[in-house]
Order: sequence, then C-alpha cells, then structure tokens
Amino acid sequence: MSFGITKTIPASRGDEGIESLFDGSLSEFEFHMAGKPSKLKVGDFVYTIFNDQLRGRLRIRELIAGAVNPKSGRPRTLIVVECPGEKIKKPVARKGHRGTRYFDGADWK
Repeated sequence: MSFGITKTIPASRGDEGIESLFDGSLSEFEFHMAGKPSKLKVGDFVYTIFNDQLRGRLRIRELIAGAVNPKSGRPRTLIVVECPGEKIKKPVARKGHRGTRYFDGADWK
C-alpha cells in the first residue's frame, strides 16, 4: 500500500478534467488542503475520486506551505503533483467528499 490523501475532482470539470491528469496533456497539477499536513510528505500520493469512483493516483512532487485561501483568508498548503498520473485498472466505488482525507491506499490495485 502507498500512503497519501484522497481528493474529489468536481463533476463540473467533466471527463476531460479527470482524464487530463492521466493522458499526458499536463506535466503537473495543483491541489490544496487546509492548514499544514501532519502526515503527508513528498513522494506520497494524491488519490483522485471522480463521480464516486477511485480513478487514479498522482505522486506528490512538492508541498508549498504558507498559502492562503483567497475566500476565507485561512492558511492552506498547496500540493503539486506530477502528471501524468497512474490510472487504476478498474475504478473502485468510493464516496466523494469535500476537503482532504488521509488514505492508506488499501483499494489500490
């Protein structure tokens, strides 16, 4: 298993939005999480959820502390991942969520 976090890709990004993380059209992508991660480090993964399915994972390249949420003014960390990521062979049902959740990679196949 490979440690990381799960992030839900909004349905509004459409199939093109999720596929762009895995098809080679992007070299990196930026996620964010509230506060400072206590367990996350470079080399861990961001597991993507889209339409209530675990769809793939991307290796974390950089964690940038000190960013601020433009709406709330609260601190957040930017998470830069390497693209293209790795698609899961067969999507696994996983409920989408807001925010960030730590994940041990148990469903990854």
